[in-house]
Amino acid sequence: MAALLGLRALRRLCSVALFLSQLYVLSGRAGSLMTTKHSQPQSTFAKSLTSTSTNTPYFKAAESTEIPSYVTKCPSNGLCSRLPPDCMTCNTNYSCIYGKLATFDCRVKPHVHCVDQNNHEQENFTINMTCQFCWQLATTDYVCTNSTNCMTVSCPRQRYNATCTVRDHIHCLGNRVFPKMLYCNWTGGYKWSTALALSITLGGFGADRFYLGQWREGLGKLFSFGGLGIWTLIDVLLIGVGYVGPADGSLYI
Repeated sequence: MAALLGLRALRRLCSVALFLSQLYVLSGRAGSLMTTKHSQPQSTFAKSLTSTSTNTPYFKAAESTEIPSYVTKCPSNGLCSRLPPDCMTCNTNYSCIYGKLATFDCRVKPHVHCVDQNNHEQENFTINMTCQFCWQLATTDYVCTNSTNCMTVSCPRQRYNATCTVRDHIHCLGNRVFPKMLYCNWTGGYKWSTALALSITLGGFGADRFYLGQWREGLGKLFSFGGLGIWTLIDVLLIGVGYVGPADGSLYI
């Protein structure tokens, strides 16, 4: 009897477990159906957004109308062979001989307009120039920065690092801006003639040294009466030959 009751209880447990499993499966299917139903409008809405975005008219970005700075140096509709170097790009002629005239193939840069001898617009042309690098040009063909921190009156004469730029109308090979070591050659406005005149007339009172900005030497000459005349005579000679200069190290005018 007890075995029969246990068997019945086991059957009921199995039926309950089977019912719960079926209920779980059905609830999972219902959830998936609900999610698909809710996701369909969203996907449709996304598709509508996508189709709307692709159907909108395409506006091209405005082209840049900025004019390069070199254009201001380039005369409009002038002869191509007479354009400044900043207005053209030339190929290197590797067969040119240093110091001799050579022909170079050139092309105008963008936004530059020039013509040939027949007043026809052209882009490719040739020019003749001396075969040499820019740093080998004469000193009159480039402009360099000046320095007021070096002494011009010294032995040996001091040099300074300068940055030089070739003039606009000069053609040359290589970089148009280059470094160079130059002698100190700046001036503070002192005149050699004034210094010499003061040394001859009022040198015994140290006027020449005061004028050149050498206060200690000027006071020494003043209180020693020009070194009893000997210092005065020596200063006349030194200023006359340019050995004694301004205290700031500049050159005479």
